[in-house]
Amino acid sequence: MAVIKNITEAQVLSLSQGLVAGVDEVGRGPLVGDVVTAAVILDPDRPIAGLNDSKKLSEKRRELLFAEICDKALCFAVGRASPAEIDSLNILHATMLAMQRAVAALSLTPASVLVDGNRSPDFGLPSHAIVKGDGLVAAISAASIIAKVTRDREMAVLDQAYPQYGFAKHKGYPTQVHFEALAKYGVLAEHRKSFAPVRDLLAR
Repeated sequence: MAVIKNITEAQVLSLSQGLVAGVDEVGRGPLVGDVVTAAVILDPDRPIAGLNDSKKLSEKRRELLFAEICDKALCFAVGRASPAEIDSLNILHATMLAMQRAVAALSLTPASVLVDGNRSPDFGLPSHAIVKGDGLVAAISAASIIAKVTRDREMAVLDQAYPQYGFAKHKGYPTQVHFEALAKYGVLAEHRKSFAPVRDLLAR
């Protein structure tokens, strides 16, 4: 596994002869819910304009691109690790597991895998970690959008079940509103018990 700090789309094509899957995650920092990953193989004959790191896009733009990726990509898949797996494995290893699950779920087998960040799990395939790849490589950008929209939608569903926690707004991240809701209403089954704010509350 190589770690690459700068790359162009032309260099991406030179890394592998054949299909390239981009992989990214969302949800490592929140106190609640799954860590969600996505793997995307784009169709070079159906380019998608405006792909970028999902964090740099508005919610409306992400939703539009999500639909376009679903329509135009050769294939894509979502992987996840549950709060129980996060608590058992730690968030890093749970994220690597979720990435492996996303790639394994693809309907096509890529020749290589490009992962956002500075490390990559073992996919049983050639892989490269691309630092800030979600803003540099179209397939990783697409994966970041699929993962982000998927998890945000799941937080909206959780918000409907527990509106007092404000999940639709803070998406489970450790905000003051979330801390106040935890203190007032307690820890849910969906919370990550190993994360310090939740663990400390349970220990009281």
